[in-house]
Amino acid sequence: MTEAKLYRIGELAKLANINSRTIDYYTSIGLIMPVKRSNYNYRLYNVETLQRLERIESLKKDKYTLDEIKDILKQLDHISPKQEIKQKVSELEKQLTALQREVKELEPVLDQLKPNQAKHLYTRLLPQTAACMEALMLIMNKGSLM
Repeated sequence: MTEAKLYRIGELAKLANINSRTIDYYTSIGLIMPVKRSNYNYRLYNVETLQRLERIESLKKDKYTLDEIKDILKQLDHISPKQEIKQKVSELEKQLTALQREVKELEPVLDQLKPNQAKHLYTRLLPQTAACMEALMLIMNKGSLM
């Protein structure tokens, strides 16, 4: 049986495309944990840690604080994939509701735009709108998971 690949901090940082000091910091605050120490006392991390780092970076891009991320990851450690999907769908529903509210707030402003300005705005929004609709269709087609 082959042993799973373990990474030292520098290797993990390179794979995750983040600074090694960030990995040190995340370890110190408990966001990630080494799986063991090497004979030379290096902290060693596994591929699951790399996946966790990717999730952390994704949540940071969604504007979550590190404390919020820590809480989210703690919850995810204790739920099944089915529960995780339900939770993610619930979060998406909240975001969609917020977007609908923002669009309604913008409607009076949009009505005042000149035709050329409106066309330019709609051209910029079309790719994101299409991607959002495609994601929703994917979720709806996999609705049997819930």
